[in-house]
Amino acid sequence: MEFTIEQIAGMLKGSVEGNGSLVVNKLAKIEEATVGCLAFLSNQKYEPYLYTTEATAVIVGKDFEPKKNYTATLIRVDNPYLAFTVLLEQYQQFLMAAKVGIEQPSFIGDNSTTGSNIFRGAFSYIGSNCKIGNNVKIYPQAYIGDNVTIGDNTVIYAGAKIYSDIVIGNRCVVHAGAVIGSDGFGFAPQPDGSYRPIPQVGNVILEDDVCIGANTVVDCATMGSTIIRQGAKLDNLIQIAHNVEIGKHTVIAAQAGISGSTKIGNYCVIAGQVGIVGHLQIADKTSFGAQSGVSKSIQKEGLKLQGSPAFDYKDNLRSLAVFRNLPQLQKRLEELEEKILTLSINEK
Repeated sequence: MEFTIEQIAGMLKGSVEGNGSLVVNKLAKIEEATVGCLAFLSNQKYEPYLYTTEATAVIVGKDFEPKKNYTATLIRVDNPYLAFTVLLEQYQQFLMAAKVGIEQPSFIGDNSTTGSNIFRGAFSYIGSNCKIGNNVKIYPQAYIGDNVTIGDNTVIYAGAKIYSDIVIGNRCVVHAGAVIGSDGFGFAPQPDGSYRPIPQVGNVILEDDVCIGANTVVDCATMGSTIIRQGAKLDNLIQIAHNVEIGKHTVIAAQAGISGSTKIGNYCVIAGQVGIVGHLQIADKTSFGAQSGVSKSIQKEGLKLQGSPAFDYKDNLRSLAVFRNLPQLQKRLEELEEKILTLSINEK
Protein backbone atom coordinates (compact mmCIF):
# COMPACT_ATOMS: atom_id res chain seq x y z
CA MET A 1 0.00 0.00 0.00
CA GLU A 2 1.72 3.14 -1.24
CA PHE A 3 0.69 6.79 -1.02
CA THR A 4 2.36 10.05 -1.83
CA ILE A 5 2.94 12.45 1.02
CA GLU A 6 0.49 14.86 -0.63
CA GLN A 7 -2.22 12.17 -0.58
CA ILE A 8 -1.66 11.47 3.09
CA ALA A 9 -1.69 15.17 3.93
CA GLY A 10 -5.02 15.41 2.13
CA MET A 11 -6.46 12.56 4.21
CA LEU A 12 -5.31 14.28 7.39
CA LYS A 13 -6.27 17.80 6.29
CA GLY A 14 -2.66 18.85 6.84
CA SER A 15 -0.07 20.83 4.93
CA VAL A 16 3.19 19.59 3.39
CA GLU A 17 6.57 21.12 4.09
CA GLY A 18 9.05 19.58 1.66
CA ASN A 19 8.69 17.18 -1.28
CA GLY A 20 5.08 16.06 -1.34
CA SER A 21 5.53 13.76 -4.33
CA LEU A 22 7.65 11.26 -2.40
CA VAL A 23 6.05 7.88 -1.72
CA VAL A 24 5.65 6.15 1.66
CA ASN A 25 4.56 2.55 2.17
CA LYS A 26 5.03 1.85 5.89
CA LEU A 27 4.20 3.32 9.28
CA ALA A 28 6.95 3.33 11.89
CA LYS A 29 8.15 4.87 15.15
CA ILE A 30 10.34 7.89 14.52
CA GLU A 31 13.36 6.31 16.23
CA GLU A 32 13.13 3.17 14.06
CA ALA A 33 11.89 4.55 10.74
CA THR A 34 13.76 3.94 7.48
CA VAL A 35 13.38 5.24 3.93
CA GLY A 36 9.78 4.85 2.76
CA CYS A 37 8.38 5.12 6.31
CA LEU A 38 5.92 7.63 7.71
CA ALA A 39 6.43 8.53 11.39
CA PHE A 40 5.00 11.09 13.78
CA LEU A 41 6.32 13.44 16.46
CA SER A 42 3.95 14.28 19.30
CA ASN A 43 5.93 13.95 22.53
CA GLN A 44 8.73 16.50 22.48
CA LYS A 45 11.16 14.19 24.28
CA TYR A 46 11.39 12.35 20.94
CA GLU A 47 12.32 15.53 19.04
CA PRO A 48 16.05 14.60 18.80
CA TYR A 49 15.07 11.65 16.60
CA LEU A 50 13.66 14.04 13.99
CA TYR A 51 17.20 15.18 13.20
CA THR A 52 18.54 11.63 12.77
CA THR A 53 15.56 9.65 11.43
CA GLU A 54 15.63 8.14 7.96
CA ALA A 55 11.85 8.44 7.66
CA THR A 56 10.64 9.88 4.38
CA ALA A 57 7.91 11.87 6.13
CA VAL A 58 7.09 12.87 9.69
CA ILE A 59 3.76 14.16 11.02
CA VAL A 60 4.25 17.16 13.34
CA GLY A 61 2.12 19.85 14.93
CA LYS A 62 1.31 23.03 13.05
CA ASP A 63 3.20 25.10 15.60
CA PHE A 64 6.28 22.86 15.80
CA GLU A 65 9.56 24.74 15.27
CA PRO A 66 12.62 22.54 14.57
CA LYS A 67 15.88 23.48 16.23
CA LYS A 68 18.26 21.70 13.82
CA ASN A 69 18.43 20.58 10.20
CA TYR A 70 16.43 17.52 9.17
CA THR A 71 15.90 15.54 5.97
CA ALA A 72 12.31 14.31 6.26
CA THR A 73 9.33 15.96 4.62
CA LEU A 74 6.96 17.30 7.27
CA ILE A 75 3.18 16.97 7.34
CA ARG A 76 1.81 19.64 9.65
CA VAL A 77 -1.51 18.88 11.39
CA ASP A 78 -3.44 20.14 14.43
CA ASN A 79 -2.85 16.97 16.49
CA PRO A 80 -0.02 14.63 15.37
CA TYR A 81 -0.99 11.81 17.74
CA LEU A 82 -4.60 11.82 16.61
CA ALA A 83 -3.58 12.06 12.95
CA PHE A 84 -1.29 9.05 13.25
CA THR A 85 -4.07 7.15 15.02
CA VAL A 86 -6.36 7.83 12.04
CA LEU A 87 -3.72 6.39 9.69
CA LEU A 88 -3.30 3.29 11.86
CA GLU A 89 -7.07 2.78 11.78
CA GLN A 90 -7.09 3.05 7.99
CA TYR A 91 -4.19 0.61 7.75
CA GLN A 92 -5.90 -1.88 10.06
CA GLN A 93 -9.12 -1.67 8.07
CA PHE A 94 -7.18 -2.32 4.88
CA LEU A 95 -5.66 -5.47 6.38
CA MET A 96 -9.00 -6.68 7.71
CA ALA A 97 -10.76 -6.07 4.41
CA ALA A 98 -8.66 -8.85 2.94
CA LYS A 99 -10.09 -11.31 5.48
CA VAL A 100 -13.23 -12.55 3.76
CA GLY A 101 -14.68 -16.01 3.35
CA ILE A 102 -15.22 -19.20 5.31
CA GLU A 103 -12.30 -21.37 6.30
CA GLN A 104 -12.86 -25.05 6.94
CA PRO A 105 -13.61 -26.73 9.20
CA SER A 106 -16.04 -24.29 10.81
CA PHE A 107 -19.61 -24.69 12.10
CA ILE A 108 -22.82 -22.67 12.03
CA GLY A 109 -26.05 -23.84 13.67
CA ASP A 110 -29.64 -23.98 12.49
CA ASN A 111 -31.49 -20.75 11.70
CA SER A 112 -28.37 -18.61 12.06
CA THR A 113 -27.73 -15.90 9.48
CA THR A 114 -24.64 -13.95 8.47
CA GLY A 115 -24.27 -10.70 6.55
CA SER A 116 -22.07 -9.86 3.58
CA ASN A 117 -18.26 -9.88 3.55
CA ILE A 118 -18.05 -12.05 6.63
CA PHE A 119 -14.91 -13.93 7.67
CA ARG A 120 -15.20 -17.17 9.63
CA GLY A 121 -11.88 -18.68 10.63
CA ALA A 122 -11.11 -22.38 10.87
CA PHE A 123 -12.57 -24.19 13.89
CA SER A 124 -14.85 -21.26 14.74
CA TYR A 125 -18.29 -22.18 16.09
CA ILE A 126 -21.58 -20.31 15.70
CA GLY A 127 -24.63 -21.70 17.50
CA SER A 128 -28.27 -21.74 16.49
CA ASN A 129 -30.55 -18.73 15.93
CA CYS A 130 -27.68 -16.24 15.71
CA LYS A 131 -27.72 -13.02 13.70
CA ILE A 132 -24.30 -11.93 12.47
CA GLY A 133 -24.01 -8.55 10.69
CA ASN A 134 -22.03 -7.34 7.69
CA ASN A 135 -18.22 -7.24 7.58
CA VAL A 136 -17.89 -9.24 10.80
CA LYS A 137 -14.59 -11.05 11.38
CA ILE A 138 -14.70 -14.22 13.49
CA TYR A 139 -11.22 -15.60 13.92
CA PRO A 140 -10.21 -19.26 14.40
CA GLN A 141 -11.42 -21.15 17.47
CA ALA A 142 -13.82 -18.41 18.51
CA TYR A 143 -17.01 -19.72 20.12
CA ILE A 144 -20.41 -18.04 19.72
CA GLY A 145 -23.35 -19.62 21.56
CA ASP A 146 -27.02 -19.78 20.63
CA ASN A 147 -29.24 -16.72 20.12
CA VAL A 148 -26.35 -14.29 19.85
CA THR A 149 -26.67 -11.01 17.93
CA ILE A 150 -23.54 -9.32 16.53
CA GLY A 151 -23.67 -5.98 14.70
CA ASP A 152 -21.82 -4.78 11.61
CA ASN A 153 -18.02 -4.40 11.43
CA THR A 154 -17.38 -6.21 14.70
CA VAL A 155 -14.28 -8.36 15.25
CA ILE A 156 -14.18 -11.48 17.42
CA TYR A 157 -10.56 -12.57 17.79
CA ALA A 158 -9.20 -16.09 18.12
CA GLY A 159 -10.31 -18.10 21.13
CA ALA A 160 -12.87 -15.59 22.39
CA LYS A 161 -15.96 -17.13 24.01
CA ILE A 162 -19.37 -15.53 23.52
CA TYR A 163 -22.04 -17.30 25.60
CA SER A 164 -25.67 -17.68 24.53
CA ASP A 165 -28.10 -14.75 24.33
CA ILE A 166 -25.37 -12.10 24.21
CA VAL A 167 -26.00 -8.88 22.25
CA ILE A 168 -22.97 -7.18 20.66
CA GLY A 169 -23.28 -3.90 18.77
CA ASN A 170 -21.59 -2.40 15.73
CA ARG A 171 -17.82 -1.85 15.45
CA CYS A 172 -17.03 -3.75 18.64
CA VAL A 173 -13.79 -5.65 19.25
CA VAL A 174 -13.53 -8.72 21.48
CA HIS A 175 -9.90 -9.76 21.85
CA ALA A 176 -8.43 -13.24 22.15
CA GLY A 177 -9.35 -15.25 25.21
CA ALA A 178 -12.06 -12.87 26.41
CA VAL A 179 -15.19 -14.46 27.87
CA ILE A 180 -18.52 -12.67 27.52
CA GLY A 181 -21.48 -14.04 29.44
CA SER A 182 -20.00 -16.51 31.92
CA ASP A 183 -21.94 -17.08 35.15
CA GLY A 184 -21.83 -14.38 37.77
CA PHE A 185 -20.39 -15.31 41.15
CA GLY A 186 -23.68 -16.00 42.90
CA PHE A 187 -24.04 -18.59 45.68
CA ALA A 188 -26.61 -18.86 48.47
CA PRO A 189 -25.18 -19.93 51.87
CA GLN A 190 -26.87 -23.02 53.34
CA PRO A 191 -27.49 -23.94 56.99
CA ASP A 192 -24.81 -26.63 56.85
CA GLY A 193 -22.19 -24.08 55.73
CA SER A 194 -22.21 -25.08 52.06
CA TYR A 195 -23.10 -22.81 49.15
CA ARG A 196 -25.84 -23.40 46.59
CA PRO A 197 -25.32 -21.90 43.11
CA ILE A 198 -27.83 -19.23 42.13
CA PRO A 199 -28.79 -19.69 38.47
CA GLN A 200 -27.55 -16.82 36.31
CA VAL A 201 -30.21 -16.43 33.63
CA GLY A 202 -29.51 -12.90 32.34
CA ASN A 203 -27.25 -11.82 29.50
CA VAL A 204 -24.61 -9.25 28.51
CA ILE A 205 -25.11 -6.29 26.20
CA LEU A 206 -22.14 -4.62 24.52
CA GLU A 207 -23.28 -1.43 22.84
CA ASP A 208 -21.62 0.08 19.74
CA ASP A 209 -17.86 0.76 19.64
CA VAL A 210 -17.01 -1.25 22.76
CA CYS A 211 -13.57 -2.86 23.05
CA ILE A 212 -12.97 -5.86 25.32
CA GLY A 213 -9.32 -6.72 26.01
CA ALA A 214 -7.65 -10.13 25.94
CA ASN A 215 -8.60 -12.51 28.77
CA THR A 216 -11.13 -10.06 30.19
CA VAL A 217 -14.31 -11.58 31.60
CA VAL A 218 -17.76 -9.98 31.58
CA ASP A 219 -20.26 -12.03 33.59
CA CYS A 220 -23.90 -12.37 32.61
CA ALA A 221 -26.56 -10.88 34.85
CA THR A 222 -28.37 -12.95 37.42
CA MET A 223 -31.51 -11.47 35.85
CA GLY A 224 -31.67 -8.71 33.28
CA SER A 225 -28.41 -7.56 31.67
CA THR A 226 -24.83 -6.69 32.41
CA ILE A 227 -24.31 -3.64 30.18
CA ILE A 228 -21.18 -2.10 28.67
CA ARG A 229 -22.30 1.21 27.20
CA GLN A 230 -21.29 2.80 23.90
CA GLY A 231 -17.60 3.49 23.37
CA ALA A 232 -16.35 1.95 26.63
CA LYS A 233 -12.86 0.46 26.42
CA LEU A 234 -11.75 -2.41 28.67
CA ASP A 235 -8.11 -3.44 28.89
CA ASN A 236 -6.81 -6.99 29.30
CA LEU A 237 -7.39 -9.12 32.42
CA ILE A 238 -10.40 -7.27 33.83
CA GLN A 239 -13.27 -8.81 35.81
CA ILE A 240 -16.75 -7.33 35.32
CA ALA A 241 -19.25 -9.04 37.62
CA HIS A 242 -22.96 -9.76 37.13
CA ASN A 243 -25.41 -6.88 36.63
CA VAL A 244 -22.64 -4.28 36.44
CA GLU A 245 -23.22 -1.30 34.17
CA ILE A 246 -20.25 0.53 32.61
CA GLY A 247 -21.09 4.00 31.27
CA LYS A 248 -20.39 5.51 27.86
CA HIS A 249 -16.74 6.10 26.91
CA THR A 250 -15.44 4.90 30.26
CA VAL A 251 -11.96 3.36 30.14
CA ILE A 252 -10.70 0.66 32.51
CA ALA A 253 -7.07 -0.51 32.72
CA ALA A 254 -5.75 -4.01 33.32
CA GLN A 255 -6.44 -6.10 36.42
CA ALA A 256 -9.29 -3.92 37.64
CA GLY A 257 -12.31 -5.63 39.18
CA ILE A 258 -15.89 -4.36 39.39
CA SER A 259 -18.17 -6.25 41.82
CA GLY A 260 -21.78 -7.12 41.17
CA SER A 261 -24.55 -4.58 40.52
CA THR A 262 -22.23 -1.55 40.61
CA LYS A 263 -23.07 1.24 38.17
CA ILE A 264 -20.11 3.14 36.70
CA GLY A 265 -20.89 6.51 35.11
CA ASN A 266 -19.95 7.95 31.73
CA TYR A 267 -16.43 9.16 30.84
CA CYS A 268 -14.84 7.60 33.93
CA VAL A 269 -11.18 6.57 34.10
CA ILE A 270 -10.33 3.49 36.16
CA ALA A 271 -6.61 2.73 36.38
CA GLY A 272 -4.92 -0.65 36.81
CA GLN A 273 -5.69 -2.94 39.76
CA VAL A 274 -8.56 -0.80 41.02
CA GLY A 275 -11.11 -2.77 43.05
CA ILE A 276 -14.71 -1.57 43.36
CA VAL A 277 -17.13 -3.32 45.71
CA GLY A 278 -20.68 -4.18 44.74
CA HIS A 279 -23.91 -2.19 44.64
CA LEU A 280 -22.22 1.23 44.31
CA GLN A 281 -23.03 4.24 42.14
CA ILE A 282 -20.03 6.01 40.58
CA ALA A 283 -20.69 9.49 39.16
CA ASP A 284 -19.75 10.57 35.64
CA LYS A 285 -16.14 11.64 34.94
CA THR A 286 -14.75 10.04 38.09
CA SER A 287 -11.08 9.01 37.94
CA PHE A 288 -9.46 6.38 40.17
CA GLY A 289 -5.68 6.06 40.41
CA ALA A 290 -3.94 2.69 40.26
CA GLN A 291 -4.59 0.17 43.06
CA SER A 292 -7.40 2.22 44.56
CA GLY A 293 -9.99 0.45 46.68
CA VAL A 294 -13.51 1.83 46.34
CA SER A 295 -15.99 0.95 49.07
CA LYS A 296 -18.48 3.83 48.91
CA SER A 297 -20.60 5.40 46.20
CA ILE A 298 -19.29 8.58 44.54
CA GLN A 299 -22.05 11.13 44.04
CA LYS A 300 -20.14 14.19 42.82
CA GLU A 301 -18.97 14.30 39.21
CA GLY A 302 -15.38 14.83 38.13
CA LEU A 303 -13.54 13.74 41.29
CA LYS A 304 -10.01 12.34 41.09
CA LEU A 305 -9.43 9.73 43.77
CA GLN A 306 -6.70 7.37 44.87
CA GLY A 307 -5.82 5.09 47.76
CA SER A 308 -7.48 2.29 49.67
CA PRO A 309 -9.98 3.41 50.69
CA ALA A 310 -9.95 5.92 47.84
CA PHE A 311 -9.98 9.62 48.65
CA ASP A 312 -8.93 12.89 46.97
CA TYR A 313 -5.96 12.33 44.68
CA LYS A 314 -3.89 15.32 45.84
CA ASP A 315 -4.62 14.61 49.51
CA ASN A 316 -3.51 11.04 48.90
CA LEU A 317 -0.18 12.23 47.47
CA ARG A 318 0.34 14.48 50.51
CA SER A 319 -0.45 11.57 52.80
CA LEU A 320 2.05 9.37 51.01
CA ALA A 321 4.70 12.05 51.42
CA VAL A 322 4.04 12.12 55.17
CA PHE A 323 4.03 8.34 55.34
CA ARG A 324 7.44 8.11 53.70
CA ASN A 325 8.82 10.49 56.34
CA LEU A 326 7.33 8.66 59.34
CA PRO A 327 10.65 7.08 60.47
CA GLN A 328 12.35 10.50 60.50
CA LEU A 329 9.34 12.10 62.19
CA GLN A 330 9.33 9.39 64.86
CA LYS A 331 13.04 9.95 65.49
CA ARG A 332 12.51 13.70 65.84
CA LEU A 333 9.59 13.13 68.20
CA GLU A 334 11.68 10.84 70.40
CA GLU A 335 14.48 13.42 70.46
CA LEU A 336 12.02 16.15 71.48
CA GLU A 337 10.56 13.96 74.21
CA GLU A 338 14.05 13.32 75.53
CA LYS A 339 14.86 17.06 75.54
CA ILE A 340 11.60 17.86 77.34
CA LEU A 341 12.29 15.18 79.92
CA THR A 342 15.83 16.54 80.45
CA LEU A 343 14.49 20.11 80.87
CA SER A 344 11.92 18.91 83.41
CA ILE A 345 14.56 17.13 85.44
CA ASN A 346 16.86 20.17 85.39
CA GLU A 347 14.03 22.48 86.55
CA LYS A 348 13.45 20.25 89.56
